[in-house]
Amino acid sequence: MEKNKYLIALAGNPNVGKSTVFNALTGMNQHTGNWAGKTVSSAEGYFKYKNIDFTLADTAGMYSLRNNSAEETSASDFICFSESDAVIVVCDATCLERNLNLVLQIIEICPKTIVCINLLDEAEAKRIKINFDLLSQILGVDVVGVTARNKNSLDALLETLYNRLNDNTETKKQLIPLPDDIQNAVSEISCIIEKNIHTLPLKFVSMCILENNTDFLKKAIQSENIDFSEVPEIQNIKSSLAEKGLTSEKITDIITSETIKKASEISNQTVHYNESSIYNRDRKLDNIFLSKHLGIPVMIILLGFILWITIVGANYPSELLGKLLFKLGDIMSNGLQKLDTPKWLDGILIQGIYKVLAWVVSVMLPPMAIFFPMFTLLEDFGYLPRIAFNLDRGFRFANACGKQAITMAMGFGCNACGVTGCRIIDSPRERLIAILTNNFVPCNGRFPTIIMIITMFFVTAGSVLSAIILLGVIIIGVIMTLIMSKVLSMTVLKGIASSFTLELPPYRKPQFTKVLVRSIFDRTIFVLARACIASVPCGLLIWIFANVHIGDNTILSVVANFLDPFASLMGLDGVILIAFILGFPANEIVFPIILMTYLTQGSLIEISDTIQLHALLADNGWTIKTALCMMTFTMFHFPCATTCMTIKKETGSLKWTALSFALPTITGILICMIINAVSMLF
Repeated sequence: MEKNKYLIALAGNPNVGKSTVFNALTGMNQHTGNWAGKTVSSAEGYFKYKNIDFTLADTAGMYSLRNNSAEETSASDFICFSESDAVIVVCDATCLERNLNLVLQIIEICPKTIVCINLLDEAEAKRIKINFDLLSQILGVDVVGVTARNKNSLDALLETLYNRLNDNTETKKQLIPLPDDIQNAVSEISCIIEKNIHTLPLKFVSMCILENNTDFLKKAIQSENIDFSEVPEIQNIKSSLAEKGLTSEKITDIITSETIKKASEISNQTVHYNESSIYNRDRKLDNIFLSKHLGIPVMIILLGFILWITIVGANYPSELLGKLLFKLGDIMSNGLQKLDTPKWLDGILIQGIYKVLAWVVSVMLPPMAIFFPMFTLLEDFGYLPRIAFNLDRGFRFANACGKQAITMAMGFGCNACGVTGCRIIDSPRERLIAILTNNFVPCNGRFPTIIMIITMFFVTAGSVLSAIILLGVIIIGVIMTLIMSKVLSMTVLKGIASSFTLELPPYRKPQFTKVLVRSIFDRTIFVLARACIASVPCGLLIWIFANVHIGDNTILSVVANFLDPFASLMGLDGVILIAFILGFPANEIVFPIILMTYLTQGSLIEISDTIQLHALLADNGWTIKTALCMMTFTMFHFPCATTCMTIKKETGSLKWTALSFALPTITGILICMIINAVSMLF
């Protein structure tokens, strides 16, 4: 009987266009989430073809079912344990040999496998030709060539999927040749466990037993309710192999080696290309971007350019949006007054919560709407892995992972996003280092304050020099990240930097429309929503502190006066410190709280004129030293509430969350004290 609902798994190496295939097939009928028990984000989408409902599961990019990272674990678990009806393995036509390693493994466990070879347009540009008929014959599965960016090219894939699901014949080919001893052992174990294995691929389970793949076997035991370690016959087989020198580690090496050899053999038979023309463009670009002498300077110039565009481009939209939102707040406040509502209700809802939200949105939204798309364009172009390559030496010196460079770069947009991005780092120790030090680079919420201080006390607003100074501040943040990574690797997180495989994808023309949509919805709106949620209780607290009196002074003034002696040691004042404390939910509101306190207002106010701002700050004792210490503490202080919640979620530990809170804060306090002490000598 023909089914009317199917579950299809989508698998493949990173950067093969798997998400493009997924988006083209499912459109807007999709949602993101986590597989059960996993911290790795995934996506599920739905589509209909010939009156049949399909659920398409987009697994994380992986190179092997013998997983190393959290992403690969998530993907391989889904393929092995989800009981999907078929698996579509997406491959890159420009580097098919590498992709075939995964294809061969998946065919072993899922006979209903379809190989989808994507990026045919790029292969054609590089004069690469693939014999699809021969490849399908060798693999024993359907092979379809597509260019996923062209949605129409996916019709052949859908037709092949439909036909394959309605074909009950299963082709089981021995693709990966194994030595006789290992092959015989696999057959013997398969016979022993056959009665107890109902859903899992028998041969794959047997191979995992020989390899002693403990992670997979634990899940297999739970799935099939059998403990393989308790079977004496299996232990005898493993002991017999060990006597011949075939230990679990040796068997894994042999299987991996034979898989690679087979993939190379198949590629040589089916793929033909012109050696003289392939990758010429990529190599020319890499000679610049990965140059020993030019790589780092070009990277700094690109970052400086993005920052300059962000500063200049976000200035007027932020001002306009702020005026609009504050005017809307005044209208709502007048509306409440006409309704004769209590004054405290207007204070809490409008003067407190709403105005804080207005500040957060007006300050965060425009720069994020510029920074994130530009950052995503670099990602789509293929440049981000090059950043990791260039900075790998520095992070290895710090006994950390070169991939931390990518997560650090993500932190420029939002430290919470940077912390989430640390999932790409395989080593738990190095992942923790990256999480704990991500806050040492300024996020989007701290940029406005730093920029305001630069333009009010050091250079003219919007000048190239302002971008250069900001770039210098960021470089200091990167240096501090490396220093603190080194300190952590020598103390609480001792260890040696692990090696990692870094894929350098081909340079591709960015898809501007998709980049814009993805960066706005997946990053900008996501981060903004988190900041707004965190800002609601903060708005209430700020209003209470600014309007509830203890004697003749507000709670805000009392606390500021209490903190003043300690703040003076840092070259600051009590108002600045209380602003940072109340600004814990969102860095964007620190400066408005300072202005509100200086002007003894009961709510946040908007002052956009820099000359007026400078005069106000000078009247309250600000000097160049104050500005420098303020900029320093803005750079190095505790993460915001959103980032702290993300750290707690990613680490599952209050201890590491507390350390991530304390580390930059103590650093900032000490540096400010040093700056203050040195200034007194002159």
